[in-house]
Amino acid sequence: MNIFLKEYLATLKIEKNLSENTINSYKSDLTSFLNFISQSGVDDLSDIKADQIASFFKLLKDAGLNETSAARYFSSLKGFFKYLFRNGYIKSNPIERIQPPKISRKLPEVLNVREINSILDQPDVKDTIGLRDKAILEVFYACGTRISELINIKLNDLFLSEEVIRVFGKGSKERLIPIGSSAIKWVEEYLQKSRPLLAKNYKSENYLFLNQRGTKFSRMGIWKIVNHYARQAGIEKSVHPHTFRHSFATHLIEGGADLRAVQEMLGHSDISTTQIYTHIDRDYIKLVHKKYHPRG
Repeated sequence: MNIFLKEYLATLKIEKNLSENTINSYKSDLTSFLNFISQSGVDDLSDIKADQIASFFKLLKDAGLNETSAARYFSSLKGFFKYLFRNGYIKSNPIERIQPPKISRKLPEVLNVREINSILDQPDVKDTIGLRDKAILEVFYACGTRISELINIKLNDLFLSEEVIRVFGKGSKERLIPIGSSAIKWVEEYLQKSRPLLAKNYKSENYLFLNQRGTKFSRMGIWKIVNHYARQAGIEKSVHPHTFRHSFATHLIEGGADLRAVQEMLGHSDISTTQIYTHIDRDYIKLVHKKYHPRG
């Protein structure tokens, strides 16, 4: 069974160009399942039955696994069995008889425009670090990038005269995102006055945003910056880098942006992922109606 698993993971890497982290997640999920099946006395993939898969998910639930993680396991198993069936390694696909775990979709917390502006106003732009932080926050809000995308932006990914930046999203998929005039202004200031003082020759590897050691930021490093300025602005909501991404999408849709355009900017492969922001928009519309309609 492990031979088929290795073959499947190799296929994911070559054909789908998935990141190492994603492939390791698949490997971990599928290894857990295969270990469970082996302990049940099954040593042939063709002998796996739907009720054994159901038992595996019951075990996960009893162990306290949350809905999101259970859904990830299901996705991993579904892809694996689909691959096995398509290639003739099994005669029937047992997971087709299993209902996927239901996820209660929670609306992401967002900041309003006033709260965003309050955070953006916090960094001391006369200071080397403050100017860098200002540029980071401006790019987050202007472009709605994921944290992994932001920390990996390089100097040759900037096309500021064309008002776009290039990022590499999930599966190393490349996309161009518009960047507004305010963010361009602060990125250019940072490039002129701050980055040269932070750069450490070969250590900086052409990355746009550098920490105080002159190297690429870690995810935690960016999280600390966002959290620091949110607290300094007196924001009581839980604010993290993804909050800027949620706020970016919500404010675009509230302003009347086309859903497909927002999907493209966010780098969502499926528009259903983007549609969660239309629910936020509906809540906003209800509030406006209640506040301004004579019979609200």
